[in-house]
Amino acid sequence: MSKQTFIQGAFILIIAGLITKILGFVNKIVMARILGPEGIGLYMMAVPILILVITLTRLGLPVAISKLVAEADATGDKKRIKRILVVSLAVTGTLSILFTIMTLLGAKVLSSIFLTDPRAYYPLVAITPIVPIVAVSSVIKGYFQGKQNMKPSAYSQVIEQIVRISLVAFLANLLLPYGLEYAAAGAMISVVIGEGAALLYLFTTFKFRNSKGFRVRRGFFAQLQKGRQTLRELLRIGLPTTGSGLIGSLSWTFEAIIVAQSLALAGVATSVATAQYGLLSGYAIPLVMLPMFITYSLSVSLVPAISEAAAQHNEAMIHRRIYQAIRIALIFGAPSTVIMFVFAEPLTTVVYDAPDAGKFLKILAPFFLLLYFQGPLQAVLQGLDKANIAMVNSLIGAIVKTVSIFFLASQPQFGIYGAAMAINIGVCLVTLLHFFSIVKLVGFSFHLWDFVKVGAAMFGMAYAGIYTMQRLVGVYGLELLWALLLTVSLSLLLYFILLILLKMIGRQDIARVPVIGPIIGPMFPKR
Repeated sequence: MSKQTFIQGAFILIIAGLITKILGFVNKIVMARILGPEGIGLYMMAVPILILVITLTRLGLPVAISKLVAEADATGDKKRIKRILVVSLAVTGTLSILFTIMTLLGAKVLSSIFLTDPRAYYPLVAITPIVPIVAVSSVIKGYFQGKQNMKPSAYSQVIEQIVRISLVAFLANLLLPYGLEYAAAGAMISVVIGEGAALLYLFTTFKFRNSKGFRVRRGFFAQLQKGRQTLRELLRIGLPTTGSGLIGSLSWTFEAIIVAQSLALAGVATSVATAQYGLLSGYAIPLVMLPMFITYSLSVSLVPAISEAAAQHNEAMIHRRIYQAIRIALIFGAPSTVIMFVFAEPLTTVVYDAPDAGKFLKILAPFFLLLYFQGPLQAVLQGLDKANIAMVNSLIGAIVKTVSIFFLASQPQFGIYGAAMAINIGVCLVTLLHFFSIVKLVGFSFHLWDFVKVGAAMFGMAYAGIYTMQRLVGVYGLELLWALLLTVSLSLLLYFILLILLKMIGRQDIARVPVIGPIIGPMFPKR
């Protein structure tokens, strides 16, 4: 088994996340060109139901499996690892079959009444077979993540996107003559086949890596009968994790309703309110959420790393892992914040042709820096077997955010900007609650000097970016797209040079980057 360090595992997932983000963006462009707005609408109608069904099927078990496997691996308990897999496969397999049947039987009602468009029936039925595939994949991914081998998860993400992109144009065009609903169903089928290809890779890798270990099928039912305690352990971690996810999903759902009602109280016309909320939630928020694949990668790697250290009662290692995660989130989140804030209007103009969305991006960007810490901090709580605390923190944040939206957005002087400020309040509150919960549990304290160094680099990056953009557009008359790309590239280069000069990044950091790190690491100074 190829086990990586926490940093190596995180970087592998970050690189895979970047590749899948790019491929996913290409996939969206292809679908948009074939299906058009109406077809994309039918496609997207099925997605929320799918996400809800998958969330309920998985029950937060990937995180629980990762944590428990890491603990068992730390003590060399192979029997416990096998029992974790057996129980997890039994639970997710049963639930996936149950929810798949329920979704298929209820597809007509869901599409006609709840989705208000009977044509959504076809993409909904087409995507339903993905549920058992994702259920089994999540168990295998959780196992590999628990063994701190992030390569299978990373490779499977890339395989899934490549297969999907290869098939989406063919299947959508093939079915387009029969109607948009069939074309949208064809796009959904490409998603199912992509996930199936990823599962095939994961299953093959599992059999190959585990050829000299244990056989899951051997004594499956005997292990299942002994797995009551294992089931309790899985659910103790998994259910609060699922709760946190559901709280987030329901919070965003209610947010749209509360914003609409609040803006009505503020005297904003319905059509204007819808357009304003679209600029906030459809344009600005997706942009500030873009770097989240980095913190997601950190979170996935962090759960087993913290669990292993906790199982060995190694408090120093727990502190080290938390410090490393916060440091990486800070280094990558800071330039993202500068780019979103300084270049807000050019970004929304180039990406969406909607410069007005830049106002919301400027409000969100400074506070969303804290959001980049939120995922890793939640992963620490899960690794410490305190997923219930993370769920309570998320619930408190969701309630405060919802109440704040109502009070602020309903004020005529704030309007939709009050909703943006309320979202910032929710982000800050949950992140701080997670941080103080960890401080209470393990007594962790962050390195203030690191924040000062990164702050200085951010200031230098921002100043250089503003100056360069003004010169390129105002003096040389360069087209906005190319001016933005050149300015962002130069600003990022300056940012990382400043981090090296300030000894925030050094030889030992670069050396940990997979593949190229050991080669280029010696070229950098020590920190």
